[in-house]
Amino acid sequence: MPIDCLAHLADPAQAPRVVLKVGSALLVGEDGQPRRDWLRALATEIAAASARGQQVVVVSSGAIALGAARLGLGQGGRGSLADAQAAAAVGQIGLAGLWSEVLGAHGLPAAQLLLTLDDLEDRRRYLNAAATLGRLLKAGAVPVINENDSVATAEIRFGDNDRLAARVAQAAVASAVVLLSDVDGLYDRDPRAAGARLLPRVEGVTPEIHAMASDRSGSGLGSGGMTSKLQAAEIATRAGIALAIVNGTQPAPLARAFGEAIGTLFLPVRRDGARKAWLGGRLRLKGALIVDDGCAAALRRGGSLLASGITEVEGEFARGDAVAVRSQCGQALAQGLAEYASAEVARIRGRRTEEHGSLLGYAPRSAVIHRDQLVLL
Repeated sequence: MPIDCLAHLADPAQAPRVVLKVGSALLVGEDGQPRRDWLRALATEIAAASARGQQVVVVSSGAIALGAARLGLGQGGRGSLADAQAAAAVGQIGLAGLWSEVLGAHGLPAAQLLLTLDDLEDRRRYLNAAATLGRLLKAGAVPVINENDSVATAEIRFGDNDRLAARVAQAAVASAVVLLSDVDGLYDRDPRAAGARLLPRVEGVTPEIHAMASDRSGSGLGSGGMTSKLQAAEIATRAGIALAIVNGTQPAPLARAFGEAIGTLFLPVRRDGARKAWLGGRLRLKGALIVDDGCAAALRRGGSLLASGITEVEGEFARGDAVAVRSQCGQALAQGLAEYASAEVARIRGRRTEEHGSLLGYAPRSAVIHRDQLVLL
């Protein structure tokens, strides 16, 4: 039976493995000190989930905020990349210690994993991370994961832990992701506006759903907003993973959300295979291929991407790089691994397959992106 309500997220039969994301503003006070009482209460809920047979993976922000307070850095440690990296290096020690303390009080060992974007974008490193997560969970540990901000730069960053949580859920083969927020869930407009309505369930993140979101991170401590949470929902639900946004500022936030059905649940829209789920969740794309309407229709029917339907090539990429596929009006259609470098695609775009050999000087491949290496969005 698929997950179709918030109560299912507390049921080990429906959600045997859950990823829980905790943001900086929930874990760290405005004074830069950890909110220990709140964290102890959350650890009690995690222990309760473990006792009823669920495995929990925690994706925790807070290292930069904790480290900035310890080092006396302004702007919460986000005044510069150097400040953020230094704050993270100091804060990670404190963050790991906090989780070890509060989980250890319930007999649960905490394990720390620090990841960069490359760790989950590269297929081999992704599988290594997945294997580590699986072994830790089997051993009864609670993995506590954060982005490795002490070494990450703009080119290799997730930028927010919402999307990291969705990618970790894929690697951990989780049933659900729970994002703790400072609001009850997704509203049809700014929740401060008169008449704003909480959406209890969402089936598919459409452009209309995106239009309801805000990029604002109200605390000033975090890096995400509702937009990043919707992007996380897209990644998770395409992989067959449910995602919930619930209010983490409340006492016992999980019991409140699941018991009183307060929050927004994004239902899985499909269940891609493991490789296609990894590919569909990739965040860093090296270029883009613009295709005509006929090609777009063929892709939706399950076809490969042929050169004859390509009208434009954007960016520079090599064979095997991940690229976006967009319609001529800019709609994101798919992404996949290119069989040709960008310069080669530029030579054969719009041309029939029988012409490719003379244009390239070698026997052509069957497609620019084979359907086995392509996932629709």
